[in-house]
Amino acid sequence: MGEFTMPSLGADMDEGTLVEWLVEPGAPIRRGDPVAVVETAKSTIEVECFESGTMGRPLVEPGTTVPVGTPLALIETAAGTRGKAGSARKPRKEPQGPPAPERTRPAEPAEPVRTREPVASEAPGHGHVEAGPLIRHLAEEGGVDLAALRGSGPGGRVTRADIERAAAAAPTARTPTARAPRARVTPLARRRAAELGVDLSSVAGTGKDAAIRAEDVSRAASGLAGAPSPPPRPTAAVRASRPSEDQAPAMRRAIARLMSRANRDVPHYYLSTTVDMAVPMDWLHDRNRRSPMSERLLPAALLLKAAALAAHEVPELNGFWTDDRFTAGEGVHLGVAVSLRGGGLIAPVLRGADTLEVPALMSALKDLVSRARTGRLRGSEVSGATLTVTNLGDQGVETVFGVVHPPQVALVGFGRVVDRPWAVDGLLGVRPVVTVTLSADHRATDGAVGARYLTAVDRLLQNPEKL
Repeated sequence: MGEFTMPSLGADMDEGTLVEWLVEPGAPIRRGDPVAVVETAKSTIEVECFESGTMGRPLVEPGTTVPVGTPLALIETAAGTRGKAGSARKPRKEPQGPPAPERTRPAEPAEPVRTREPVASEAPGHGHVEAGPLIRHLAEEGGVDLAALRGSGPGGRVTRADIERAAAAAPTARTPTARAPRARVTPLARRRAAELGVDLSSVAGTGKDAAIRAEDVSRAASGLAGAPSPPPRPTAAVRASRPSEDQAPAMRRAIARLMSRANRDVPHYYLSTTVDMAVPMDWLHDRNRRSPMSERLLPAALLLKAAALAAHEVPELNGFWTDDRFTAGEGVHLGVAVSLRGGGLIAPVLRGADTLEVPALMSALKDLVSRARTGRLRGSEVSGATLTVTNLGDQGVETVFGVVHPPQVALVGFGRVVDRPWAVDGLLGVRPVVTVTLSADHRATDGAVGARYLTAVDRLLQNPEKL
């Protein structure tokens, strides 16, 4: 039996509000599946489970605000061992952040997953058959009649292998008259639909595997014309899922606490350089002319890739200052500062940014920014950054000196690409240039290391075809 706990989604997070459960008790879950929606001072985030098993009993009701580390639900783990299903450790205690979710199906256990109260059914002529929620779910998906199966597990228990064999041996089990697979509906969405009088069969789900979430029901309700629907009951869960009037001040307070601590505890030093962007901009324009509109790149993609590759070359700036020492990051995970429409900012993470091709990085960036501004980020996407980048060029800013986001040790700033008089080989002309800045923690590095980093960024941008 494991515990799914309120995670720490940043060094400035002390508590969070459980907004919605995305799975029901008894449902099978896999490592990396989102199981709950949590609201922090900065954003609403989908939180993943880092163990596979079966969803157990919820310990916290939606709408409840609890400290980081509080158990939210019990998890029946596939291995039957105790453990934490959700990480509650803060980045400064675990600088590498939460592990990246695995997308593969967990290995078949020797015995089927059993809950505290296994459901027994009497199979005619086959003796006593036991099947837990996971097995029942697999049987329903495969169109298999459990009552007709002889279990091969200990004591005649039905295993996953039994289900798979039965499904393969009876391909006609799924007939046109069989019950169509039901769309997944989160518990809060089901309650919201009942309150608003919404027919769930008419709602399109936007969650994982087209699951219907509470916001989908609210959207469908707002689009209904004609007949009035009963007013929703003012439950805590409903209130928590609405945009709060206090969220913007709360975000400002969270940012204020973190930045005050950063300015107080981190001895900053600042460096700046100006980079000639004529070569990368010419390469970018030429590539975009030959590419469809959906595949065109922005200068930000080149700047981010150069920042990531330079961090790989100068690892002293890519990591964390914890316990009075520097710990290098495992990979280059860029936190990208994103301004939110309601005010404030959040820094979702581009994992392995140095390994992404520029088009893939551009696509990932657009996806992250879009979901950050609509509250659709996951827990693994808001923690574990090894270096933060802020780009205010689209706001018209030419130079930005940021504040290091502890426990990180550096922040890179990019301004607007502007035309300036520039001398090349003794000849004066007008060239596009960009100002690149570095704010760094003097406890971890000195100016010479920072200068080496900025030099690497300049060199990499002069060879855009190699990024």
